Amino acid sequence: MRLISKRRIAVFLGLVVALGVIITACFPKVSPNTASTSPSPPSQPSIELTVSAAASLTNVLQEIAPLYQKSNATAMVRYNFASSGALLQQIEQGAPVDVFIAAAAKPFNQLEAKNLIVPGSRRNLLKNRMVLIVPANQSGVSNLQGLTQDAVKRIAIGDPASVPAGQYAQQVLEKQGLWDTLQPKYVLANSVRQVLQFVESGNAQAGLVYLTDAKTTNQVKIVETIADNLHDSIVYPIAVIKTSKHPEAATDFSNFLSSPIAQNIFTQAGFEIVPR
Repeated sequence: MRLISKRRIAVFLGLVVALGVIITACFPKVSPNTASTSPSPPSQPSIELTVSAAASLTNVLQEIAPLYQKSNATAMVRYNFASSGALLQQIEQGAPVDVFIAAAAKPFNQLEAKNLIVPGSRRNLLKNRMVLIVPANQSGVSNLQGLTQDAVKRIAIGDPASVPAGQYAQQVLEKQGLWDTLQPKYVLANSVRQVLQFVESGNAQAGLVYLTDAKTTNQVKIVETIADNLHDSIVYPIAVIKTSKHPEAATDFSNFLSSPIAQNIFTQAGFEIVPR
């Protein structure tokens, strides 16, 4: 009996040792050096840039944002789109803004006078054009003079008090001798994008918008491209705001907007690039 027991024990121990060897072979020990090579989770952006921009830049800047963040993983861009006049007031009242892009020079002149932009950071980024639009399925209006027709009841323009596109529209209509005549027909919008919406929906029979806005939709058609000599030059200045908490990142973003990849997006949308 003792002999049998010893043999059984020996066999059992042999099986245990063999099993241990198999397990070790299947699951090798991970050395500290091996563990350190495991991929680390992607880093999260540590900087949030607030960019206040004219409403007419909505589509292009939203397209550019992921391209910028791909080249600069430490920064995330948050946009604030509105009329240039509304954005100007926000900055003057202390809103946290890093970069400002307007659709006219006047707001920047006011900010410079109040020492609210970083010296040397202001430059003209883009240029645009004004166009007369009507709903895509509408006929009868083919130029500015056609706005005097009785069939045209409502003409959408930006509010000249705060919307640069409205200021340009007023200049155009004044030079054509139509401003006072058309007064009863005006529907004032709080941004150029709202002008576009009024015409798209048929709530206005015509409107004056930027070329780039008209190109964003097939629900309107351009019936006249306005001559440049009928209004002030439509420029888009850009600058870093003096109260920015991230001036270096803000400058980097401003520079990125002049990169070939960003300029290609701007030109495809209908903007004209202003050389640096």
